Amino acid sequence: MATTNDNGATTRLPTWLRRPIAQPGQAVSVARMLEELELNTVCQSAKCPNRGECFSAGTATFLIMGDACTRGCRFCAVETRKPGPLDADEPRRVAEAAVRLGLRHVVVTTVTRDDLRDGGAAHFVAVIDALRAAMPQTAIEVLTSDFAGHLDDVDTVAAARPDVFNHNLETVPRLYEVVRPGADYLRSLRVLERVCETQPDLPTKSGIMLGLGETPDEVREVMADLLDHGVRMLTLGQYLRPSKAHLPVAEYVDPSVFTQLARDAYKLGFSAVASAPYVRSSYHAAELANSEGSTEG
Repeated sequence: MATTNDNGATTRLPTWLRRPIAQPGQAVSVARMLEELELNTVCQSAKCPNRGECFSAGTATFLIMGDACTRGCRFCAVETRKPGPLDADEPRRVAEAAVRLGLRHVVVTTVTRDDLRDGGAAHFVAVIDALRAAMPQTAIEVLTSDFAGHLDDVDTVAAARPDVFNHNLETVPRLYEVVRPGADYLRSLRVLERVCETQPDLPTKSGIMLGLGETPDEVREVMADLLDHGVRMLTLGQYLRPSKAHLPVAEYVDPSVFTQLARDAYKLGFSAVASAPYVRSSYHAAELANSEGSTEG
């Protein structure tokens, strides 16, 4: 496995980021079903490095409201352009896919839709309702945008009672302007806090990427901020550059650092932590939701 630097030169990944090619398993049938139902996944659109493993295991993370984002975060492979209109039948098809895959924990995320009056909150609720109707016993985890800071839209999704409400901070405050133009660190914290205020028994979750130039102390400061705003579930993973058009990797963080940060997070008060190079928000999400003390993805 290799990546490229800003000069286009090929750089070998460190040994801990080299992994065997996933066995085919159900990958082909999953991909065909998603194509048949005309559904997007973050696995494909964001070029997730775990896609082969997850598809082979018969799972996927649904990406709703289209395949184009109204923002241009410099770490993300999802295309930035004017999105199309919402697809009113998408909730039904997401539920059908979840049933056909036999999912017991469904993760639904979205592109950011600043073009919509409610940021897509009502559409999120329609997806949750469709999943609940089709699979009453299945856990539903949502990974939302910041809804441009409109807390009434946050309330709309939280009131639909998903089993986990996730909104990622992605990086430390100092790097926001470079990594997440159009986003705001305090606004994202307020989104998470609002869920805790209005739905105090609804678990909240957030995550950041390492390797963008942050320091361990800055990561611990983010942890403290998340705890202060009611978040108790945390994911930490290595940033991997999707293409030469995206931010370069500042550092490939040693696995021992991830392990130590997980220990720190538990000491600070988090109830569930996934911290390892290939951890992503939705990677083994069911295990994390049911975890009392896991440090692996």
